[in-house]
Amino acid sequence: MTQNASLPHRGAVATPHASATEVGAAVLRAGGNAIDAAVAAAAALCVVYPNNVALGSDLVALVQTPSGEVIEMNATGGAPLGRDLDGMRSRHGDALPMYGADTINVPGAVRGWELMLMLGGSRSWSELLQPAIGLARDGVPMPSSVAKGIRSLEDLLLADPGCAEVFFRDGQPIAEGELFQQPALANTLELLANTGPDEFYRGELASRWLSALQERGSALTTRDLESFAPRTGPSLSVQLGELTVHSSRPNTQGFALLRALREAMTAGAHGIDPLALALAFTRTNAIRDQYLADPQFGGASGEELLEVPVPERVDSQFKGRPMGDTIGIAVSSADGYAVSLIQSVYFQFGAAVLDPSTGILFQNRGTSFSLSPKAANAYAPGKRPSHTLMPVLIHDGGTLRYVSSTMGGQGQPQIHAQLLAAGLAGDSPAEAVARPRWLVGRQAPADTPATVTVEGDVDDALITRFLEAGLEPKSVPQWSDSVGHANLIEIRASGEVLAASDPRSDGSATVV
Repeated sequence: MTQNASLPHRGAVATPHASATEVGAAVLRAGGNAIDAAVAAAAALCVVYPNNVALGSDLVALVQTPSGEVIEMNATGGAPLGRDLDGMRSRHGDALPMYGADTINVPGAVRGWELMLMLGGSRSWSELLQPAIGLARDGVPMPSSVAKGIRSLEDLLLADPGCAEVFFRDGQPIAEGELFQQPALANTLELLANTGPDEFYRGELASRWLSALQERGSALTTRDLESFAPRTGPSLSVQLGELTVHSSRPNTQGFALLRALREAMTAGAHGIDPLALALAFTRTNAIRDQYLADPQFGGASGEELLEVPVPERVDSQFKGRPMGDTIGIAVSSADGYAVSLIQSVYFQFGAAVLDPSTGILFQNRGTSFSLSPKAANAYAPGKRPSHTLMPVLIHDGGTLRYVSSTMGGQGQPQIHAQLLAAGLAGDSPAEAVARPRWLVGRQAPADTPATVTVEGDVDDALITRFLEAGLEPKSVPQWSDSVGHANLIEIRASGEVLAASDPRSDGSATVV
């Protein structure tokens, strides 16, 4: 779905679920700004899209202020302070599990919302959570992607009492279109609305969900929650002619987009050649897999990752990313604020651990850590794992042109690059998000670094070029979730604003 409008307008919003888009649009209509709308939409998505996002998730965002400054907010949580690498190796051997309590780091999203509102929100915390409370209490028709996800992980979800209670009725998965209500989550959101974000980390609510995780074997403690704080600062950016592309710093993979674009746009005289871009990503993928880690624990800075030589050998503990994982929100408002917000439980339904007393589902970001002592991304107490989340804002001639967000795991940089390439070729946002996609690198356990996952409608001539370059195409159906759900806003020099949501999702976009 796409909408466009000329000035005057209040703003634009695009999300992967129509209910969340309407929540954000209502905030804009009521006089709120892009920050307000993004927070309200993110809270709503925690209700309607739990296969991808929840209160127990992480968040990374870019916020443009009316002055044009772009600020990064990294609300990704660290590993428990009370368990070290040797302790994890004694519990799990050479690799962390994909699900369960030991994959849960400190959930950062709620603190991320708080920090965003402190930066420039104009509406109250309580007001912005009200729509999510209503969606949880009154219910929504079960979205198709959530229903599909429940069926695909039925045994895993049934093994967890909380997941079994929320996603099943009489032992059967709630079907697409059936009423999906979450009364415990509604109560939790109402408590948060009335008491504020501290309740999630220091209050009675924190005690309840933390005790539930500890009963499942988690090493998280009150010290982990009380000491957590998001990190904020300038974005990582590169200048490409008139374009300035902004993304997030390590521990996230934002550098990969910037480095690949810089290489591909230098190589091509006109636009961005898809083969040059794919080959650039084979190199940036190797750099990411070898070097990306928390800079506070010795990991490279974003500037260093933009320049480091490509490693000859990559020691990667790749784990195939199950379908689903992340939501991306794109919002702009006429007062000059803009937000690209990415929030995630990582794998589909995160750790598959849901506390039934609070309705909170938790991320499994800890599974990204390596248990190899020599790895840059080796597990350590308090350390943040390497992260796939990466918001994007793009300026053209010094003014905002694109607000871009997407899910897609390790493929997120490539999706952003393909959206930009389409826009530079003249596509509208709706045309850009609907274009056939490809992703180079490992997207599943059997893949290699040379695998290119291509949608069924990718042009045969491009597939031939991939083959001739030594890449290994692997076909997936058209509109495949495996190539991401993108949301895109374009603000043209004429003042026209266009917004689009990916046809692969349950989303929508609107300009108000």
